[in-house]
Amino acid sequence: MHFTLSSDQQLIQNLARQFAEKEITPRAAECDREVRYPIELQTKALEVGLLNLAVPTEYGGAGLGCFDVCLVAEQMAWGCAGIAGMLTLNSVVIDALLCGANAQQQREYFGRLIKGEFGAYCATEPAAGSDVAGMKTRATKRGNDYVINGNKIWITNSPLASFFILFAKTDPDAGGRGVTTFLVERDAPGVSVGNPLGKMGQRAAPAAEVFFDNVTVPASAMLGNEGQGFNVAMKVFDRSRPMVAASAVGLLQHCLDESLKYASQRVTMGKPIISHQAIGHKIADMGMRLEAARLLAYQAAWWCDQGERNTLKAAYAKAFAADSAMWAATETVQIFGGMGYSTEYPAEKLFRDAKVLQIYEGTSEIQRNIMVRELSRGH
Repeated sequence: MHFTLSSDQQLIQNLARQFAEKEITPRAAECDREVRYPIELQTKALEVGLLNLAVPTEYGGAGLGCFDVCLVAEQMAWGCAGIAGMLTLNSVVIDALLCGANAQQQREYFGRLIKGEFGAYCATEPAAGSDVAGMKTRATKRGNDYVINGNKIWITNSPLASFFILFAKTDPDAGGRGVTTFLVERDAPGVSVGNPLGKMGQRAAPAAEVFFDNVTVPASAMLGNEGQGFNVAMKVFDRSRPMVAASAVGLLQHCLDESLKYASQRVTMGKPIISHQAIGHKIADMGMRLEAARLLAYQAAWWCDQGERNTLKAAYAKAFAADSAMWAATETVQIFGGMGYSTEYPAEKLFRDAKVLQIYEGTSEIQRNIMVRELSRGH
């Protein structure tokens, strides 16, 4: 692992930072307040080359790796974690296509993403979030087709998506081995998307329920073979969790930036509050956790790009970065004092945006379960 970015990586990192400063930050508070999804930013991000980074070059993408995706996600999330979520969550769809789709499927769906379409990743259900193998959505084979019934919840970008990566049980009694992945069109008969769900934070990224009522898809809509869906989901997690960790790093960096600025200007007892040890130590710990979280996220992404199994490192990165971001956001509110509770200052939004980082793409508790399992493998 190299600790110096290549010239190309520096270029894309700087481009993402400039995009965040110019396009994301000025819209962040308004989009959060009005629960507005700034679709125009997707067009701009496409134009400057910040999206679809992992799509192979033969399909019109940049052919870059997980590490490069993390560099962009970090800077976008520094600008606004909600807007970043809306812009970067197509990466999870891309990961699923990379892990399970055949060449024909990749050609079609990568092409659609390159043109600016949204996809959505439909795994979570009302009673099956962390327990992927416990999902209730069914895909029943009838001739050469499958009939799908069930519903998913908290599906980010589903109100914007033109197609879905759907996980369903083809063998209800086989646990994880009974899960299969399908490509389902938004306009297929029987598919409906609910209204965007109200959220505490990351309000610029829409999430909704998706319902499947006797939806018929051909066998050619499967990603991989029947029963391989759980493996696809686990492979996607190894690629997506470093990106979520990088997003948490971006939010954590924003917390540090705002805390340093405020603590250097706010004066009590005749001196800036950063000079009071109680505040100074919070900021010191924030900087320390930021560097550790960034290194873990970059390491997990780097291992992924080397083709190595990064499950443990991805769990380390995701849990530590998300927990550290939530801790830093809480301390930022505390450093701001009463102003931290005010909607006129950025601290409360950082606090609200941070919490879900500990929940989606596998809760912090699930990450610790993974750590124990992986650490126990050799014993």
